[in-house]
Amino acid sequence: MNEIINYRLKNELKYKGTVVLKYEIDYPQIGLTQYFQGKEKFNTYNKNRALELEKYAQGELFEQAKKTFDFNVENGYPVMVYEVVEKYTVTYNFKSIVSLYSDQYTFTGGAHGNTIRTSQNWELRTGTQIPLQYFFYNNQYYVIDILKEINRQIEVQIKNNMGQYFDNYCQLVIENFNLNNYYILPNHIVIYYQQYDIAPYSSGIPTFKIKIKD
Repeated sequence: MNEIINYRLKNELKYKGTVVLKYEIDYPQIGLTQYFQGKEKFNTYNKNRALELEKYAQGELFEQAKKTFDFNVENGYPVMVYEVVEKYTVTYNFKSIVSLYSDQYTFTGGAHGNTIRTSQNWELRTGTQIPLQYFFYNNQYYVIDILKEINRQIEVQIKNNMGQYFDNYCQLVIENFNLNNYYILPNHIVIYYQQYDIAPYSSGIPTFKIKIKD
């Protein structure tokens, strides 16, 4: 197992003496490991991602927050605080493979914020990320099989009143399928869709666990 250390970028940005934006960005860094090439690439990649998000929060998003503050004050509306939070979850960390997903939550007003999920699946021996096809190397129709399994799971959930999806979910499952939207569990991968891709906001981020060969 590779040592994974959490780092955090956190700040509150004030405008005219009032906090108008908060951000808290967690990102992983590998400590002790035998895979030095992969460690360097993993750490650089994740640190740069975090710094880019911080730059966005301090720049473009802060400017939006200031304009919203002025508008709300001028019109007698409550002051609203913009927010950016990114947290990650390590789902697999064994030998040279590290898999994780990150949820980035952004609030800029309205009834609720939005969350976007991204994932990383690293082969630390080479310092590269693993394509989904790797787990289905002897199956050229693996995408079709995955889509069929996802729709089967949705049907079971609907039948048992365990999930809510848009009426045309079969079409949306195909249209919004993304080869990069997966992470690894022991003997499984998990395919995920973004909010609103195939289901209403109340359903969160839909996930589907797919069995893979040992």
